Amino acid sequence: MTHGMRADSHTPRPDGDGGLRDTAARYALLPLRIFLGVTFVYAGLDKLTDSAFLKDSGAGSIGDMMRAVRDSSAIPALVDMALESPVGFGYAIAFGELAVGIGTLLGLLTRIAALGGALISLSLWLTVSWAAEPYYYGNDLPYLMAWTPLILAGAPLLSVDAALRARRRRGTF
Repeated sequence: MTHGMRADSHTPRPDGDGGLRDTAARYALLPLRIFLGVTFVYAGLDKLTDSAFLKDSGAGSIGDMMRAVRDSSAIPALVDMALESPVGFGYAIAFGELAVGIGTLLGLLTRIAALGGALISLSLWLTVSWAAEPYYYGNDLPYLMAWTPLILAGAPLLSVDAALRARRRRGTF
């Protein structure tokens, strides 16, 4: 018995009509886009509708959370900046998550929305979840990594970006 390279390796057809594999490859980012979009819309709405969160102090408030993580964060100066106006910071995070989520779901300026999501995740990782041990217990780092494919590829299908791109190609825009 000999071992060698497989002769049946997949090579996409130039016309993009290679069947199930090509279709799956084209739609591969859609589940990630839906998951991140729904999650960030939910996170933003959850913060905006939580009366305890958008307060300077008290149980469940953004202010108390920032004070609790200040000494264990990777960048205490970032937390100090948030503590100058915790309620304003809470609103900024909530509206940022909402904008990122909506942009991602619609596929509108997807790369910019994904970059925004990555920056929110990075800032939360460096502040709130930095002290999680082991590191993979903190959820902000995986979110940061999950945004990377959308930063690189955008939303090539089922998106406002794709519709605008198609209109530009047809010359109707």
